Amino acid sequence: MTSLIVDASVAIKWYLKDTGSDEAHALRGTVDDLLAPELVIAEVGNAMWKRHLRGQIEIEDALVVIDRVPRMFSWLSSLRELSSAAMRISATLPHPIYDCFYLALAERERSPVVTADQRLLSAAKKLGTVEVRLLGQH
Repeated sequence: MTSLIVDASVAIKWYLKDTGSDEAHALRGTVDDLLAPELVIAEVGNAMWKRHLRGQIEIEDALVVIDRVPRMFSWLSSLRELSSAAMRISATLPHPIYDCFYLALAERERSPVVTADQRLLSAAKKLGTVEVRLLGQH
């Protein structure tokens, strides 16, 4: 069975047409399990909130997305389970802990992370313990 950790920069592309949206949709058919820390719900929700404030989407659409996000994943890992590892990674790199929850999950599950975030890709390369793929390049 193959699994892939998906970060919020990719998950948001499932709902908003953007560069890389086609590649993000295609990911869903390439692996058995899509995984993420629960944080992905908050991060996608925050992106939807920003779009709503800018008048780019209606609140009803944001509510639909926030309801659907958890269902896109085979399972979501609790932040509590990942917090110590994420803090260790964050301090080691140094890099914001938000992204390090994805790296901690990747370490634990021995699964690659896919991201559209160049900063996360660069941080993961410095870490050297997880495989991180840039969306569209795998």
